[in-house]
Amino acid sequence: MDIFAILGVVIGLGFILWAQALEGGNVTQLLQLTAGMIVLGGTTGALVGSFPVDDLKNAMAMLKDILMPPKVSLEALIVEIVGFATKARKEGVIILEKEAKNASDALLTMGLETVADGADPSLVQGMMENQVTQLEEKVTRASKVFEAAGAYSPTFGIIGAVLGLIQVMQNLSDPSKLGAGIAVAFVATVYGLFVANLIFIPVSTRLKANYQLILLSKEIMIEGILSIQAGESPALIERKLQSFILGGAKGAKE
Repeated sequence: MDIFAILGVVIGLGFILWAQALEGGNVTQLLQLTAGMIVLGGTTGALVGSFPVDDLKNAMAMLKDILMPPKVSLEALIVEIVGFATKARKEGVIILEKEAKNASDALLTMGLETVADGADPSLVQGMMENQVTQLEEKVTRASKVFEAAGAYSPTFGIIGAVLGLIQVMQNLSDPSKLGAGIAVAFVATVYGLFVANLIFIPVSTRLKANYQLILLSKEIMIEGILSIQAGESPALIERKLQSFILGGAKGAKE
């Protein structure tokens, strides 16, 4: 589990509540059901109206990747590909059809099988790149849903503020009702800014960051498969694939 995904929200919320307490406030002042309904309900409605159902389902399904990001070891992947290259060098590419069943990734399996079948290199590359493009688009669509939520929620916070002020103006003659209207007005704005800047936008950013390493691993797979098909030596393939790994990527995989 990626504890930092939760820690960021906890730190942000903690400092907000701490600052409020220093000013003499308390948590109960921020608990306004109507304000939450306006912000979360309005944001949900805007998302439903903006995106196809499949995109919304995809975004919800990928939420798990925020707390439990897929684990990728680029070094282990390179070792695996070099192992396939060594066997292909010794026994011929036909052996890859059998070895493909033991591959650690579906994309790698597909690449090995197509090479073993004697497919044209351009066809192998096209098929594999198509798979990677689909994954990249899936991540992009999911991140856009959360980006949009981060843009909508502050606006609905303002709408909540306006509605609260309308209530205040309509009840100027009844001081007992002024407090509730003002509370909804300001709390709705806080809710909108909070969920945008501490939940929706960070989720979008982290989702894309978590998949950067995965997409890099797919690029390594494509290059490795094409190198095997070209008959390059395992040592050369290893050096070539190692060039994909930058210092930041090495740190991310640990």
